[in-house]
Amino acid sequence: MVVSMRSFSPSTASYFAARGPIVAHALIWVEARNRSTGAVEAIGFYTGADHSDFVINGETRTYYGAGAALNIDPIRLQTGIAVRTQRVVLSQVAPEVLLAIRGYEPRHAPVEIHRAIYDPETRLLVDTPHRLFKGYIDKVVVTTPAKGQSGQIELTLASAARALTVPLTRKRSDASLRARAPADAFRKYASITDKVETLWGRKK
Repeated sequence: MVVSMRSFSPSTASYFAARGPIVAHALIWVEARNRSTGAVEAIGFYTGADHSDFVINGETRTYYGAGAALNIDPIRLQTGIAVRTQRVVLSQVAPEVLLAIRGYEPRHAPVEIHRAIYDPETRLLVDTPHRLFKGYIDKVVVTTPAKGQSGQIELTLASAARALTVPLTRKRSDASLRARAPADAFRKYASITDKVETLWGRKK
């Protein structure tokens, strides 16, 4: 992972300054809507060998390992409002990954990537994991393997700046309102509001 122009906690900065060996794992956290209940639920994956708990922003999160996360392209940090994309490849055979893709609606789901730094001698975390990426799932591609081969699930993530490019009608659509209140037709014409003439105090 390539990281630049970033401030770290004193513990992490001191460890980097020592220029010693580093053991790091990437953590992926997704909050998606359950297809059955409609509720937003969270699930995490990381590049470690087994499931593990990490404290992120004061909250304990469980991340599934055992090969669930196969590969994450190098993460390059930059300033500004440009939309960045990030590629993540997950294992198709991991049951937790299949649950996240089949049981939840992954598209446009919020996602975060953190990095956990370990001391190679003590095998303990140097500090709480620091965030490298925040955004949304933009695309999901499931590769069906040939016989005898293993498939994969490829996620294309878009940085949080993507929210600035979402049209107002998509943020406040009729469908999104009816998902909460089926009888509420207040946003019935939200998608065409710029095309409807509204008459105030006069007849057409």
